[in-house]
Amino acid sequence: MLTLETKRRRASSIDDVVEIMTLLDRELPETDGVWSFNRLYLRVTLAVRGAVTSTTFADAAFLETLDVVFANQYFDAVSAGDADPAGAPSAWRPLFESRSQSGLHPIQFALAGMNAHINRDLPAGIVAAYLASGGSPDVAGPRRDDFNKVNDLLAAVEAEVKVEFATGLVAIVDAAGGELDDTVAMWNVRAAREAAWTNAEVLWALRATPPLRDRFFMRLDRFTGFAGRGLLVPLRGA
Repeated sequence: MLTLETKRRRASSIDDVVEIMTLLDRELPETDGVWSFNRLYLRVTLAVRGAVTSTTFADAAFLETLDVVFANQYFDAVSAGDADPAGAPSAWRPLFESRSQSGLHPIQFALAGMNAHINRDLPAGIVAAYLASGGSPDVAGPRRDDFNKVNDLLAAVEAEVKVEFATGLVAIVDAAGGELDDTVAMWNVRAAREAAWTNAEVLWALRATPPLRDRFFMRLDRFTGFAGRGLLVPLRGA
């Protein structure tokens, strides 16, 4: 379990995000499934931080706002689910429930975390970022173009981390009859982010009807959790 001080931390800048994720990386054992996701997320955040200062974006300030709001949702999930998985949002429960389970490969934990964070948290994060920065999540526009630019960055980092997590992977895949390849193939970061933007547009449109908005988000949360369980099926022979 994490220290109470770490679980209480929240970010107000992208540097804070990196600092908190680094603390999680140090406090969690490498055998913890949450560590596997956090390691991937930390690598992604470092890459995004570098890109914000070195790449031409139409609105880098908006991207940083989104990054911070988005990361704080993850920190909220960690705080809620670390001691008791039932306290976490439905989308995050499979990861917290399975974090110490045998027969699972680190890449499965990493992808399950991405599933929860992108499919559930990102739509809400996009809405929150627009509420803080002004404007609205339109189908097209400079901010949407910036959002799409980040896809290439995320896909590259995801591929690098998959290689890092592949230590001993050949033997595991042989024993599992290719099941891990099937699991990894279920996940596509570009498709997930595309769906997240669409769901953000829906949440934005439903702001005037809070009960309907909340029901929509609740079902999105639950469906994401269902998908997460599919990513965390133990591998035969692993």
